[in-house]
Amino acid sequence: MSSFTLETPELHTARSFGVRRKYSPGHILAWAILVLFMLGTLFPFYWMLRTAFSTTSSLPEYATSLLPADFTLGAIKRVLGLESAAEAQAQGGSGASMAFGLALRNSFIVSTIITVGQVTSCALAAYAFARLHWPGRNFVFFVFITALMIPGLFTTLPNFVLMRDMGLMNTYLAIVLPTLLMAPFSVFFLRQFFLGIPREVEESAMIDGAGHWRRFSRIVVPMSSSPIITLALLTFIGAWNDYMWPLLVANKPAVRTLTVALGVFRSQTPQTGPDWAGLMAAALIAAIPIVVLYLVLGKRIINSIGFSGIK
Repeated sequence: MSSFTLETPELHTARSFGVRRKYSPGHILAWAILVLFMLGTLFPFYWMLRTAFSTTSSLPEYATSLLPADFTLGAIKRVLGLESAAEAQAQGGSGASMAFGLALRNSFIVSTIITVGQVTSCALAAYAFARLHWPGRNFVFFVFITALMIPGLFTTLPNFVLMRDMGLMNTYLAIVLPTLLMAPFSVFFLRQFFLGIPREVEESAMIDGAGHWRRFSRIVVPMSSSPIITLALLTFIGAWNDYMWPLLVANKPAVRTLTVALGVFRSQTPQTGPDWAGLMAAALIAAIPIVVLYLVLGKRIINSIGFSGIK
């Protein structure tokens, strides 16, 4: 009588751990190329970190050194306003001041307002294009999407004239209004996810008497939390890094964003000897909020990439 052993998935997995995986030359080459690309991507950030903890006057002497030149926290203190002009000049700085805290606050306010307004309006518009039936829906969506082909530079001058004529120059409204509401890419991005949600889920809610708003807020939005958070993060980063538009409409220090403040600080330093340590320290501190957002929401972003239907 013959006998057999049923191999369970757990037994198969246990046996797999005992077998050493052999890597082919192609795998090794692929990993080597990947590591090189990672080093090439991360090296500028390391160089920024290295310069931020260096003394500006020592940078030319140790230009090729991978370690900080005469390690110091002076540049960090200089940016945070904890160092006097005399101390800054002693370390090779220009002595120029920058209201870093005020600029950081302005960037947070502007980026948050733009993110909340744009994500909310885009989610509503995307739901209307994906789920509601109304005359000319597809044509309106096509016209709306064609705005993706218009360079943003073409709308800068009309928006500037509009803000000037409305008397909104040097205000938060002048910075946020052009990008506060629906953006073509954001609407298209969310519409594609809304189309992937099974209609049976909404139809069952319709039987229970749920209207459009209740279906949108209780069903569609919770099921699309990952793409919505991803869009919010991308919108926040775009608003945080924007430089040209805030420079045009907000020149006063009271509403000056961080990117503009860094540009002004750079222009105040001598052309022959810029305060590179101070600039890199300011850029490093400005990048911390974005890094924290990525660390907190990174899993959501990965989930949104593989999002499909109901999990």
